[in-house]
Amino acid sequence: MLDLKFVRENADLVRKALEDRCLEVPLDDLLEKDSRRRSLLAELEEKRARHKRGNKEIGERIRKGEDPAALREEMGALSEEIRSLEAEADGLEAAVREILVRLPNLPHESVPVGPDETYNREVRRWGEPRAFDFQPLPHWELGEQLGVLDFQRGVKIAESRFTLLRGKGALLERALINFMLDLHTREHGYTEVFPPILVNEESMFATGQLPKLEGEMYRCRDDVLYLIPTAEVPVTNIHRDEVLAEEDLPLYYCAYTPCFRREAGSYGRDIRGLIRQHQFNKVELVKFSHPESSYQELEKLTNDAEEVLQRLGLPYRVVVLSTGDLSFAAAKCYDLEVWLPSYGEYKEISSCSNFTDFQARRANIRFRPSGGGKARFVHTLNGSGVAVGRTVAAILENYQREDGSVEVPEALRPYMHGLEVIEPD
Repeated sequence: MLDLKFVRENADLVRKALEDRCLEVPLDDLLEKDSRRRSLLAELEEKRARHKRGNKEIGERIRKGEDPAALREEMGALSEEIRSLEAEADGLEAAVREILVRLPNLPHESVPVGPDETYNREVRRWGEPRAFDFQPLPHWELGEQLGVLDFQRGVKIAESRFTLLRGKGALLERALINFMLDLHTREHGYTEVFPPILVNEESMFATGQLPKLEGEMYRCRDDVLYLIPTAEVPVTNIHRDEVLAEEDLPLYYCAYTPCFRREAGSYGRDIRGLIRQHQFNKVELVKFSHPESSYQELEKLTNDAEEVLQRLGLPYRVVVLSTGDLSFAAAKCYDLEVWLPSYGEYKEISSCSNFTDFQARRANIRFRPSGGGKARFVHTLNGSGVAVGRTVAAILENYQREDGSVEVPEALRPYMHGLEVIEPD
């Protein structure tokens, strides 16, 4: 959430950011309501002081034996006026907040300006896409032939875009989760946590999912709880309403969780296979950073996610998202896109974002400067380290062999009991 004082004093900057993000938010209405509310507060302060003086004078008149009836009537009318102004001020405060929580974060100056993903800018590439000497299969066909992916039974058990993993497919999924957790905790310095996968409204609001993205989430019918769309939500809320010590920053957390999204707007090839599932696994990286070093931490976080793909030998590229493609809460975001032969292009497998103090304001996460002074908001960051289902798809497609088997990346073999090749059962 943006600071209201900042919005008030930098209206043109905020207006330009909204234009760059191609978003329509009634900023002028917010400023008008905020101005009226501040005028009311000044008026209320004067009237309350007058009411206090009047009540004191009533007491003095009574002590002197004078009749305070006229003054008492005047103070009664003033009380009604004060109550009316208070109600109006409260209504304006609620209206201002309703607009304020719908204002997105301001893009960093290095973010390319553009209305959509076509304006994203490639930063670097790693690895070369494999040149096949046979016609490669898409992972959904290959997985079914190998008996490791069962889409029909997934639909039977739940609905479309839920998948049953079997045998070596389930083992591959579990191997990837353990491999990623070990890499990030043992070599990158993250502390592993296993958070709840049901969270309350406050947690969803803190990270920016509510109110904007409510239609994309699964909500419990009888409880005000939501299935998490990403571990970013519960892990960021670990320190909600807390004041951290400056010397403890930065804090690094990683978490494996299942994730749940409606993906209501998805269509086309993305809904085939494992690319856009309603339920999927992810290893998430979350950081709480000092404001002065958060963009350096974003580069480190992105490199940590990249190392997963490098050790698995999967070609990928890194792109920085344009203003029109940024998520609601992000100030800057890098997408890691892995090469998928079935698409003949790179597809997103991780997003690494710096939210600056946007989430921290909503979640009230601050730190106390070691030299003393007023507590400040931390900066929060997160990234997928990485999406497990999409990594399964990438391994099946990039490591397939002409006979229909799939080679297991060397880094995963210790996690798959030494298995080197996935063959049909």
